[in-house]
Amino acid sequence: MAIRVALIGPGNCGSLALRQLINDPRFELCGLWVYSDDKMGRDAGELAGVNVTTGVVAGNDLDAIIAGKPDCVVYTAMGDIRPREALADVRALLSAGINVVGSSVGVLQYPWGSLPDKHIQRVEDAAREGNSTVFFTGVDPGFATDLLPLAIASTCQSIAQVRTMEIADYATYDGATVMFDVMGFGNEIGDLPLLYQPGVLSLAWGTAIRQLAAGLGIDVDEIRDSVEQEPAPEDFDVAVGTIKKGTVAAVRFQIEGMVDGNPVIVVEHVTRLRADLRPDWAQPAHPGGSYRVEITGEPSYFVDIVPTSPNGGAPYAAILAAAARIVNSIPDVIAAAPGIRTTLDLPLPTGKGVVGLPS
Repeated sequence: MAIRVALIGPGNCGSLALRQLINDPRFELCGLWVYSDDKMGRDAGELAGVNVTTGVVAGNDLDAIIAGKPDCVVYTAMGDIRPREALADVRALLSAGINVVGSSVGVLQYPWGSLPDKHIQRVEDAAREGNSTVFFTGVDPGFATDLLPLAIASTCQSIAQVRTMEIADYATYDGATVMFDVMGFGNEIGDLPLLYQPGVLSLAWGTAIRQLAAGLGIDVDEIRDSVEQEPAPEDFDVAVGTIKKGTVAAVRFQIEGMVDGNPVIVVEHVTRLRADLRPDWAQPAHPGGSYRVEITGEPSYFVDIVPTSPNGGAPYAAILAAAARIVNSIPDVIAAAPGIRTTLDLPLPTGKGVVGLPS
């Protein structure tokens, strides 16, 4: 019997997850919740960009989603700028006995040490009340910062440092909220958005640092972060608009998990809007972007991961990978014990069920 799934938030990631839910016979789409008025009343097939009429029409009533009694909800509604509301949505679903997977409440990937205990307990209480499970993941933070480095680390006899990197060109990325409000592109140099305020990067990627530490069996003494911005040399256009000369056109930041004064776990991001900016920063393994896992140890590793797609650039392919990881996790999440579950808890994902599905 197909798993009944509803989706909340068919944006950049959610629309790609929605496409798989429609095409994948393991699942039956039974509900769709949207936030924007222009998506209201439209069929899920249209919002997913597939030539299929599903009969599932977009609404904006969480109670209606709950009343539909799905086995699981894919939650990809924006969480970066509405964390309280997103957490409240997740708790409401869990307490109603509905399992939740998604990407947008990133702190739930591994909340211990990042989210106050009282907030973690409220999620756990909701899950216990509904006998339900929640799992959040993505690319980075996500499988590039937990599943992949831990798999490689399992072949080492000794490790001095684990570094994960996203090296991306966001010129084709069309999410204005992420580009301007979250990443701060187009801002004046030194005009830092919330993400780059002191301690926020450590909070946002603290989940990745602490989950890696837990998988490696070590304790992190301190998490610290830093950021650099690079101005545009002249006006130029990207998918979301014009980047003015002198405003932010490239960003490099890193988050370090310190152990005995040494940066043992490091997450680094290099994000450009043009390939020629800051050539001294790390370069991608493929035009458009790549992910990298570097392990200094015995043996040492230098592993590049290059997501690509004929349907879009590197950012699109990375979001597609996140959407697939979310959807493919649903059977294991439903089978898992109630509560907050992480990559460390779930079985090794294998891609079971996706061979032969339409591209």
